[in-house]
Amino acid sequence: MRRRVTPARRTGAAGAALVLCSAGVLLGVAATPAQAAEVSFATHCVPPAGIDPVDGTTKVEITAPATAKVGDTVDIVWKFVQAASKNPDIIDLPANSVQPSGVLKAAGAQAADIAMQGPRENPAIPKGGDMVLSDMKGTLKLTTAGEVTLTPDAYTVNAMSTDTKCTPKETVQKAATIQVTPGSGGTSSSSPTQSATPTKSATPTGGTDFKGKEVQVPYACKTPIGDKNATSPVQINARKNGGDYDLTVQFKKSVMNSPADIPKDSVKPSMEVVLGGADKGTVHVEGPTNAQPIKSGDPIEIPDLTGTYKPGASGTSTLAPGVLTIKALGTTTTCTPEKSLVSLTLDTAQQPGGASGGTSTSGGSSSTGGAGSSGAGGLAETGSGDHGALKALGLVAGTAILLGAAVFTFMPKRRTR
Repeated sequence: MRRRVTPARRTGAAGAALVLCSAGVLLGVAATPAQAAEVSFATHCVPPAGIDPVDGTTKVEITAPATAKVGDTVDIVWKFVQAASKNPDIIDLPANSVQPSGVLKAAGAQAADIAMQGPRENPAIPKGGDMVLSDMKGTLKLTTAGEVTLTPDAYTVNAMSTDTKCTPKETVQKAATIQVTPGSGGTSSSSPTQSATPTKSATPTGGTDFKGKEVQVPYACKTPIGDKNATSPVQINARKNGGDYDLTVQFKKSVMNSPADIPKDSVKPSMEVVLGGADKGTVHVEGPTNAQPIKSGDPIEIPDLTGTYKPGASGTSTLAPGVLTIKALGTTTTCTPEKSLVSLTLDTAQQPGGASGGTSTSGGSSSTGGAGSSGAGGLAETGSGDHGALKALGLVAGTAILLGAAVFTFMPKRRTR
């Protein structure tokens, strides 16, 4: 027997469908969509040493949430719509040989420099073809309610162990805005957080561990293949050991790529941590040699650097990343911070033989094994008489410079025929 559907039942079914549809619409409205905005700006690019700087136009698209709340950590994407150059008519660039990194400026309710980096992923780029750069990603933890604007800033293109640094020539327009609503763990817009403010924190158990602030350190490096600049996130942590502190310095990003194949146990990093505030001097920290071989073009990862800080003064003392030294295959690379950024602040008590007025430990700036420091980024003198390896490395480094020069001769958008 067939059931007859009455108008009332039809109306009820239609109403139920309408309710479900409305619920779907409401859910869609409640979700916070990402926004994407494109900006273009005149750019000044400096290729490797020996190549004339070139001006071009960069176009980027920044994607970020339209709204969020205090305490959220938001993901941000920097997409290159157009780089400031084409690949010159010299050589073809192989696939997966180019890696971009850069800085995105947050302003308004919260000021911060957001480190952005993309993977070494690109299609093969023929001579004269458009430069294709991967999308860069970064994160920002929101600390202040209000409007936070995002603006592209300087970026670096790395290939074949060479860097090309590009900086805006004009005031760049904001590319995205995040409306930040109040939430737990933040502040109001009347008291913005300073991103470079050092922090001091103790673990809940024992109160002996102190975690430093991650700071973006701009390094000027003298390497065997010339002068280079790189920015790396660095964090200094400490553990109280009696009246002393066991330090651990962590690099979250490599500051250089290897110009040649390097065997294991042949790269030795060290740093002089700079003391300030009540205390003065430096603390020498160092890391182990590389446990695995490093292929040419791969990043030279900096392992955790450790050392002991013996306070030389009572009061509030600060610790900042200092000069980084990397010794490899008889060469010395020295990276000097372009500005001092405090990562950790400690309440210290003076210890006998402490650091005030000098250094906690010696040997940070002295040579080891008879190796002298290299002048102007040249090869170090080892005193061993074994110059074959040095000459070979020099040839490889020279080749890298020539290749880098060929690849990153920046040109205007239109090529001159």
